[in-house]
Amino acid sequence: MSNSKPIPQKKRGLGLDMASSFKPASPIAQEILASDLAECSEDEIVEDVFDNGPESESETESGPVLYTQPTGMAFGYRRPSLVIDPVNEPILTRVEKRQSRNAERSLLRDNHIIPPKHIPKERPGTFSRLYKAMFSTKIRKLPEDDEAPRITAQPSETSPLLAGTAGSSTLHRENLNEQWDAAVASGMIETTWQREAKTIATYSRSLILTFLLQYSINITSIFAVGRIGKIELGAVSLATMTANICCYAPMQGLATSLDTLCAQAYGSGHKHLVGLQLQRMTYFLWSLVVPVAVLFFFAEDILLLIVPEPRSAELAGLYLRVIIAGVPGFVAFEGGKRFVLSQGLFIATTYVLLIAAPLNIFMNWLFVWHFELGFVGAPISVAITQTLMPFLLLSYVLFVDGSQCWGGFTRRALNNWGPMIWLALPGMVMVMAEWLAFEILTLATSQFGTSYLAAQSILITLTSTTFNIPFPVSIAASTRVANLIGARLINAAKTSAKVAFGAGCIIGLFNLSLLAGLRYQLPLLFTRDEEVIDIVARVMPLVAVMQVFDGLAAVAHGLLRGIGKQSFGGYANLSIYYLLALPISFATAFALDWKLIGLWLGTTIGLALVAAVEFWYTWVSDWEQSARDAESRNAAG
Repeated sequence: MSNSKPIPQKKRGLGLDMASSFKPASPIAQEILASDLAECSEDEIVEDVFDNGPESESETESGPVLYTQPTGMAFGYRRPSLVIDPVNEPILTRVEKRQSRNAERSLLRDNHIIPPKHIPKERPGTFSRLYKAMFSTKIRKLPEDDEAPRITAQPSETSPLLAGTAGSSTLHRENLNEQWDAAVASGMIETTWQREAKTIATYSRSLILTFLLQYSINITSIFAVGRIGKIELGAVSLATMTANICCYAPMQGLATSLDTLCAQAYGSGHKHLVGLQLQRMTYFLWSLVVPVAVLFFFAEDILLLIVPEPRSAELAGLYLRVIIAGVPGFVAFEGGKRFVLSQGLFIATTYVLLIAAPLNIFMNWLFVWHFELGFVGAPISVAITQTLMPFLLLSYVLFVDGSQCWGGFTRRALNNWGPMIWLALPGMVMVMAEWLAFEILTLATSQFGTSYLAAQSILITLTSTTFNIPFPVSIAASTRVANLIGARLINAAKTSAKVAFGAGCIIGLFNLSLLAGLRYQLPLLFTRDEEVIDIVARVMPLVAVMQVFDGLAAVAHGLLRGIGKQSFGGYANLSIYYLLALPISFATAFALDWKLIGLWLGTTIGLALVAAVEFWYTWVSDWEQSARDAESRNAAG
């Protein structure tokens, strides 16, 4: 089957709707792309975006998209969040196509439809039998089942007369799509919890590492200055909260629109349009740096009107003035992340963070303690790290991979901003709305005094760190469920959802045990102040219980995204946070004078309700209809 052969409608509905099963089309993005394409010279050569050299014929065949890179995430500062939906038509890179085909073969082998990859031993040992019983991903065959593989594809003129001949492996490779179609139509494709656990773990492990590495750049400052004093500890939390709401959240929310723009530009065949979208967004975000810099420069005067402790406001203002120097680099890196992700180069960000995160830790020690700069050394380290990261990513693109989508600097990046901004605004609103609910608690804590603000800084840091474990699992689950829904494997998708729920419970209980069991030891990582440690230890049991609901709420929202009901999850999150959780927090914290315990009680109740409502909606939703909707959207696209 050649690259030029059109994909049958049935095949498109079966394969290409998997990534689209949790995201509608973006007319605005299509308008932007159409405008850019119209400006392209007619004599430009449209290259195949996947044509990086010869590949085997089996890899060029169309088929189920069982592997896609996650998109639409804002992460790195405080709590990460899912922002936008994926593009309507998945643009697969060469690596993703290979991964999808391997996943397809693996499912067929698990269901005994094609021969196993390795010939099993006739007499396996006791350990092998025990391992197979516990971890084997294969569907157990009934005793009356045939021992021979159930080849479901109809024989063709080139089929070997005997299935056991050497040509049978070629038959499986060349007719893989036909075998899959027949197996799905006859309901023969099933999955096991072992298979889904393995898949979700594989998807999420690199995400966990990446999220923790980038988040470490933010929290290292808290570790560094916490030992100076509780005023400094509270001030750095106040400063990062202000930076999140006034800069990082809106910038990240706007940048997530590149997940759509770069992917569609990549799929157009004009690779240089990916670089054009990056330039356009970067220039736009840099223009926003000017008002942000003015706000940060006068932040001390503004905070003095809100925060009762003058010294905390003074130090927070100093922190914000210094990190102004790092904001342009932060913006460039956020856009650069989307540039490489659209090409399937997810590992590029991880490599950058593997260098930047340890370097940031070293610089915090160097400036804060070795050079004895004190508090101001922390924001200096952050600013340097943020400036360095885009250059590290640029080095990866130039010397490793990704430069094929850079067409050079162009004046075209200075026009057509209107549709881009309109597309980006919903992402900004969503990120700010999710982050603001938690940042309000930090601002409210400042009313209780310096010790409580320092304790809140520790609690927020710990809970934000632990959230970077269940959240990647929720992304992995949403991607997997969406893929299976798009392939019309409803029962398999439900199995994967159950595994994700179990994983959320296990992670939540692990985080609960960790925080509750070490409630006196963990604060020592940040401070030696006994009053702050005592406040943290008193609130920690409640915060530990919240971890269970926090993890389950993240997984539930991921599952809703997987079945195409993410809008319900977004409304449930925001309405419960603002209409229920925050009022309870303020009522118990101020009216009942429960202080920090009251603030976290409202958050815990809110997350418990979010998890319950979203899992209930997931349970009662019509998954068959979700599959039909996905196929209809793909056909319309």
